Amino acid sequence: MSTVVESLALRDAFGQALVDLAEDIPELVVLDADVACSTKTADFGQAYPDRFFNVGVAEANMVDIGAGLVTCGLRPVVSTFALFLTLKGADQIRNTVCYNRLPVVLAGGYGGLSDSYDGASHQAITDLALMRAMPEMTVFVPSDATEVRPALEWAFQHDGPTYIRLSRNPSPILFADEPPLELGKIRKLHEGSDLTIGVCGIPTSMAVEATERLAREGINVDLLEIPCLKPLDTETLIASVSKTGKILTVEEHNIMGGLGGAVAETLGKEKPSKMDFIGVEDCFTESGDYDDLLAKYGISIDAIVNKAKQLSES
Repeated sequence: MSTVVESLALRDAFGQALVDLAEDIPELVVLDADVACSTKTADFGQAYPDRFFNVGVAEANMVDIGAGLVTCGLRPVVSTFALFLTLKGADQIRNTVCYNRLPVVLAGGYGGLSDSYDGASHQAITDLALMRAMPEMTVFVPSDATEVRPALEWAFQHDGPTYIRLSRNPSPILFADEPPLELGKIRKLHEGSDLTIGVCGIPTSMAVEATERLAREGINVDLLEIPCLKPLDTETLIASVSKTGKILTVEEHNIMGGLGGAVAETLGKEKPSKMDFIGVEDCFTESGDYDDLLAKYGISIDAIVNKAKQLSES
């Protein structure tokens, strides 16, 4: 993996990718719920005003409008904050989009704790659980800016619904020199035999540094970046845990229903193993600085190192 030399927010990569893809995909239209400056769909709206629709603060209606546009031959991206998209639009996502297997791209911005200063009412720590449970839904959780465009490109070729989770804050670019993200494929970031760490999203750079620290202490981690939670690359996951016997999952989400849940479901059936989880410990979070909140709720390099040590010694 290449050395991290710069940072870019996933939302910025998303806004730029929409503009870049628009010329080659004339059917592409974008809908937003009055937060376009925050989600960066405003860039698309400025470049292609006739293909951009601000529906106002009406997330449920927006999902249904997107579904209707599919039936007119268009390829809509429905974008707003992840919490509001997946909760306020849940009925429409289930019954209109998923039930009819419509190729709507659902872009959930400000995922995890990244809407930090707006507190629990805006922070999305249940969206992955909700979207994973939707029949027919594909779920992407990009870990850096380079994974956003490939997720979009795949979604525009797919004949069913796709959820892409995005984040607000700049994060390290990890995969600029690596092959692009693939549907249902895990990236092996480090080879080890003592412990598997599976990670998705923004905490990936933390897991990389934690793996380096653990190596200096004699604990060799098999580090898996899991950008696609559904479908899950069960083959790579099972092969890794068969080697190490233990896995720690790391995510910016409730420890219930997200990455940890997906991994536990697979291993519980195919390869029962010792597990532990890093994420929000089934509680509401508070307002504050993003990095401080992550640390407070146990999503940090130190937390990964400490839990990895405990698990490897168990």
